[in-house]
Order: sequence, then structure tokens, then C-alpha cells
Amino acid sequence: MKSVLLLVLQLFSWTGGSPCCTWFRPPDGPVDRVQDRDQDWDQLQDQVQDLALELDGSAVLHRLDPRYLSVTVDASLAAQEKFMLLLRSEKIRTLARALSPAFLRFGGTRQDFMVFTPEKELQLDPDVSGGLAGPCVSCPGPCVDARLPWWWEERLKADWTRQQQVLVREDLQRKYRRIGFSELTVDMLHSFSSCSGLDLIFGLNALLRTADNSWNSSNADMLLRYCQARRYRLDWELGNEPNSFEKKAGIRVDGYQLGLDFTHLRKMMSESELYRDAGLYGPDVGQPRDHRADILEGFLQSGADAVDALTWHHYYVNGRDTSLEDFLDPEVLDTLALKTNEVMERVKEASPGKAVWLGETSSAYGGGALGLSDTFVAGFMWMDKLGLAARLGLGVVMRQVLLGSGSYHLVDENLDPLPDYWLSVLHKKLVGPEVLKAQAVSGVGRSKRVRVYLHCASKTSYGGGAVVLLAMNMSKKPARISVPALVSNSTVDAFVLQSEQRGEEGLLSRSVQLNGRLLKMVDDKTLPPLTGEHLPAEDHLQLPAYSLAFFVFVDAGVAACH
Repeated sequence: MKSVLLLVLQLFSWTGGSPCCTWFRPPDGPVDRVQDRDQDWDQLQDQVQDLALELDGSAVLHRLDPRYLSVTVDASLAAQEKFMLLLRSEKIRTLARALSPAFLRFGGTRQDFMVFTPEKELQLDPDVSGGLAGPCVSCPGPCVDARLPWWWEERLKADWTRQQQVLVREDLQRKYRRIGFSELTVDMLHSFSSCSGLDLIFGLNALLRTADNSWNSSNADMLLRYCQARRYRLDWELGNEPNSFEKKAGIRVDGYQLGLDFTHLRKMMSESELYRDAGLYGPDVGQPRDHRADILEGFLQSGADAVDALTWHHYYVNGRDTSLEDFLDPEVLDTLALKTNEVMERVKEASPGKAVWLGETSSAYGGGALGLSDTFVAGFMWMDKLGLAARLGLGVVMRQVLLGSGSYHLVDENLDPLPDYWLSVLHKKLVGPEVLKAQAVSGVGRSKRVRVYLHCASKTSYGGGAVVLLAMNMSKKPARISVPALVSNSTVDAFVLQSEQRGEEGLLSRSVQLNGRLLKMVDDKTLPPLTGEHLPAEDHLQLPAYSLAFFVFVDAGVAACH
């Protein structure tokens, strides 16, 4: 009865307000006749979904790595080494710092065509290099001195746009050339990660093979020696999606041999003072399908003890033939649980207790879906993956890609943040590592298009006992969610993300609003304030159509979160 009364009052006293507190747009002009009010009430009843929130704050389901939400830089950036200098951009470093703590994985398809070539001459256009060639390029020095001059950044961004077209053609033709990289690539990655507060994972080439098809480690040994001499602290991977080696390079490596290769790399690391305690992750296999499952099983037999966490890759759809409907399809989102459970079961049987991570993931494989993976609608796949992967017990999720080729990136061609970046920063700011149990139910069972996940709130932003509800509404209908007594007496900080243009038309927008305010950088060094709307204690939440939200129950006092 209380909820109905509040709804009536809101209908009669509409004055606008922020999107997080509204369900629909009222008709223009005053509602001054009883008949009109009755018609509006009937319309509202048809539009609003009524749901109940069920949650359990008594126990923690999983405790995630603090770097749970992590990001990647695709190895395609080093296909022409000058583009690694984009990592000196003040803007991209500002954006990366807001995602700390996190891993920064450097890898992808082209990592298995990269060969470390020390003292390789960096090719720079004479009119671009200016006075920056030589030691200043390869040895950037302190973080404050590593900034990229604006005029050079603009030239590199323009060249990178053209370079991506070349990379796309290579991917379509599956013709990959050998890439030589010098100390510059390593220096730029280490400077970028350390100055941004990220932990670097460097992907080594696994397609360097000997006559008996075992891994040829001589080039990796040269790279490790260089990194050790520079005292670079970083972790390692070996190979990217070994299930596709034959397709990409005509080389087949079975899982058992791959495990032996990892064991060899672990031995090399153990002989290094600096890397004996460093992390080793792999095998970065694609999601289980056909012989991919065989590779995973073979690897677990011979290489499980060599890695600190087992990594696999997940994408929902093919970026070349997907649709807007796929990005909003609950059944598509549910495929993550099916694949994750399959991987988890195999790992549990072969190596109980071994951590399992998503070593690379995004919405659509094949470089993403242009016009979908880089727009607001991609946020539904991303938020659901962050929530569901945590609930399933995946300890780290590495988002493809912060910077690199494709259309599933977090920043656009001008290095400006796209909607999924802002969603990621809010997750990093608000969501703690402790996973709790929650679901939204209607009269017919669990809601499919309104999906919720529950965590303890981040203790760097909120005190102990606070919880945060991740909520998403993939429906054109607003939702009203009643909350249980456990949190109904708590004030709420609401962070609601919506497109500038409401309804289906706004799903393809490349910008996003937080509580009605457009999100964009103040300048290259400053993000906008990401503040929630403080709401009084209430027995329901309001979730607009096509929206993503974080609701922090500030003083819930949940025992598991102290």
C-alpha cells in the first residue's frame, strides 16, 4: 500500500527530476482532470514491471581478487612499434589510473607473431619524431616526464586509425606477418603500467617451436634477461588461444605439449631472482568447443601445477553477424554460465582449488561488432558478465580492450571514454570483492530482463556493512523493485546510467549519462565527479527502461560485509 501511495503522489506532483527516480516521461502540460488522471494511472500500470528483490547477506559466496576488473592492451598496437608511444598520452594514463588496482594484459592474436629484437631501430617519420628520437623515446624516465607532446599524439592517433584498417584486412585473410619489437615496447608497457598503478602481464610467443614441436624459449630468455636487468616487475603468459594455432599459422600444438612448455617457462622463472615469485597464467584457451576442450584437458594433465591461475577466453557472439537483439537477449547472456561451469568442472577434476580467470573477454569476437560493441547497449553484456562471472567464482575478468585494434575498446579513436569505460570505473569505485547472493523475481519466477547481483560495497568508498546492488533493465518497461527488510531501512546512493536519448533509439549512443548528467572528461588530467544521488530509506527501488545502475545501501549493516 505504501508503494502504491508513493506512486500516486509522484504521478500527481511531477516536476521532472533525475532519471534514477522516475519510471516514465509524463505528458506535457498539467494533469487537471480526474478522467485524465485515471487514464494516466492505467497507462502507468501497464508500463511498470513489479519485482521483488531477494537477497542473502549472511555469507560470502566468493571473495574475488582486488584486481577482479582488469584490462588489456592488444598486441596489435606493436605491429608498428611507433604506436606504443600512445601509452605516453596523458589522457590514456589518467583513464588507466582510475581503473587501478587491475592487471594490464599485453597479448592477443599477434603476440604469437612477435619476436624480441633488441636494439631494433625505431622507424619514425622525420616530421613527427622531432627531438624525441633516441634515448628519450626508449627510456622515458619518471612518470611526470613521460608525457607525449600533443602534436605528436594527434599524428599518431590519425595514423592509428589508418593502421586499424590494415589490421582488419589481416584478420579477415588470416595472414599474419612476423613482428619484431625492441626495448621500446617493453619500456613503454612497463612505464604505462607502473605509472598507472596496474600490474603488467606480458604475453610471450608460443609459436616459436623446435624441430620436435616443443617451445623454443631462446627468444623469451633474451626478453626475461632484459627485463631483469631493468628490474621490471611483471607477470607472464605463454601463447594466445592455442586452439587456433593451426588456423593462424599451420602449427598444431596439443594441450599436453603446451603444459610441458609452461612447465619449462616456470623453470626459467624459478632461476631468476626477480621472477621466481612472479605470476604465470594460461593457457588462454578459447571457450570449450570441439577440440578446444581436448587442449584444456591435456594442459591440465601436464601444466596445471605451473600456472597460478588457469585462463580462458569468452565472447558471446560473432562480431560480423550479430544484431542489436543479441545484445539484449537473456538467453545469450546465460551462455556465460554454461561455458563457465564446463570449464570449472574440468579444472576441479584435474586440479582442485586452482583459480580460474577470464584472461580475455568482451561482447563479440572477431574484433567486436562495430556500432554495437562500442555503444551504450554493450553495457548490458558487460555489467551482466561482471556480475555473473563473480557469482560463478571467476577470480579475475580481463576486458578486451583498453587500447588496441577492434571496436570493443573502452576508449574511442580520440582516446575519449566510451560508455563501457564509465561503467567499469563505477564498478571499480563501488563494488567490493565479497560476492553475496541476490535475485529479482516476479510473479512467475526469476526475472530475465531485469537482472541483479549483490556485493559488499567497496570499503575504500563506504564503511563496513554497506552493500551494493548491480541492477540492469533490458526492457522498454521501467521496473519497480521492492526491497526486503534487511536493507529497507538504509539510505541509498543511486548511480544510474542511461543513454542521452531515452528508449531504443539511445541504445546505439556512444555517450552516457550518470543520474542525468553527461559523463565526459573535464580535461586530459581530470575525470568528472562520479557522485550518486542520495535517496532516503524506502521499501522499493526504481529502475528506468534500458538502464544500468549501482544502488549502494549505505548503512545496511550487513554482517558479512564488516
